[in-house]
Amino acid sequence: MDKIIFATGNEHKMEEVRMILKDLGAEILSQKDTGITSDAVEDGTTFEENALIKAVATAKAAREIPEYRDVVVLADDSGLEIDYLNKEPGIYSARYMGEDTSYDIKNQTLIDRLEGVEDRRRTARFVCAIAAAFPDGSTEVVRGTMEGIIGYEIIGENGFGYDPIFYLPEYGCTSAQLAPEKKNELSHRGEGLRKMRAILEKRYR
Repeated sequence: MDKIIFATGNEHKMEEVRMILKDLGAEILSQKDTGITSDAVEDGTTFEENALIKAVATAKAAREIPEYRDVVVLADDSGLEIDYLNKEPGIYSARYMGEDTSYDIKNQTLIDRLEGVEDRRRTARFVCAIAAAFPDGSTEVVRGTMEGIIGYEIIGENGFGYDPIFYLPEYGCTSAQLAPEKKNELSHRGEGLRKMRAILEKRYR
């Protein structure tokens, strides 16, 4: 396993990916780095289905390029589930209120929708499904989660997306206030990547 391609152009996400997978002995590239395009339509009904659709479509495109014929392609689908809102925004987290709507607006809207709702009913979780498409055509998918509650205001500079409203009672802060190393240790993506890392180590060592 010389190269791993992670199917994203999101640099924030790639920082987390590189930090957790750094000493696997493989070069870790984003899909953006490779210039590979895929026409994946993420029409699955679960995070796992969407991650697999993305990984398989990107792997298919990568196999057309000799340099990337034997790469492992990873992809994720992640989102926020708020129990009081029937697990919204869920698999539509990125598209919630429109893809071009800023997260400041999305986050404030979710806070407003929970106005008057007490802490014990503000439970929520971040979910991250990570799929792998291997050169032999086989696939694997794992899930990581991080439990918390929806806060009452937007706080923190270290995260992205919904991090500034995702409050972790045991740490007394939002996930956007965590140091990057701590966030990787606790986060849904961190948990998913560590599970996937274990699969890769078993397969390639």
